[in-house]
Amino acid sequence: MAKTVSAIINLKNVDDVKLFVNASMRQDYDIDLMSGRYVVDGKSIMGIFSLDLSKELTFTAYTDDASAFLAEIDSFVAK
Repeated sequence: MAKTVSAIINLKNVDDVKLFVNASMRQDYDIDLMSGRYVVDGKSIMGIFSLDLSKELTFTAYTDDASAFLAEIDSFVAK
């Protein structure tokens, strides 16, 4: 069973969402975004726009090693 990697992220505008989706699409594992009780595919731009982007989101990557992906989205990770 694959491990998961999770982090809190902020996507503030359309450009942030596009960059996040493009980075997600380059990964060969599933990525989910969660806001409250809503979960969408992190590779779906329409799914992400259905979330409340004014709030923090939790992403979960279903992989043992998401280090390359985390490096790509580092500017969105809540510090």
